[in-house]
Amino acid sequence: MLSIGMKIQEYRVKNGLSQEILAEKLSVTRQSVSKWEIGQALPEVDKIIAMSKLFSISTDILLAINENLFSKPNKNQLHFGSIYLIVKNFNKSVDFYEKFLSMRVSTVNTNIFAEFFFDNKCISLMNESNLHEHDYSGNGDYKFVLNFWIDELQPEYERVKSLNIGSVTEIRQAHSDYYYFHLCDPDNNVIEITGKYKQGV
Repeated sequence: MLSIGMKIQEYRVKNGLSQEILAEKLSVTRQSVSKWEIGQALPEVDKIIAMSKLFSISTDILLAINENLFSKPNKNQLHFGSIYLIVKNFNKSVDFYEKFLSMRVSTVNTNIFAEFFFDNKCISLMNESNLHEHDYSGNGDYKFVLNFWIDELQPEYERVKSLNIGSVTEIRQAHSDYYYFHLCDPDNNVIEITGKYKQGV
């Protein structure tokens, strides 16, 4: 039996909604939706009712949970986010993946990124020429980014640096409340890790 978080993710994806869009419709943060989906937190009753209306399902479907719902994942454990494909020709790539996946793009943010949701997964096409606050200049043969997130960024940054397995950037701020650092794999492909970070601590 699926947990409430897994059901939220299932119906969010079925309805072609990103975490950001669902969060906006529910007047919560994207982080709240993410925590619901991985079982770190539970939505309030009014949010469950709002989601059942949004997804056109009964609240009973969302509330059919298993006994493991309240077990919290390790705070220090990495969680998979999504795959970013860094593309040179944004419109051509969107068209290509719509045809290849036999589906319309799920969400588009102007000329910056497009998301495809299927099988509870997400592929984001990132417009290489319009990512002013990110540096995806790795020289790997394949231009993609593996995205992970963790609650506290500083300890993970120190852990990754101590591994000495590849080049690591400093912790950077892309925009308000979005901190990240990059690790390059042996082919110089980029791994992006995001999380909460307090500057000067």
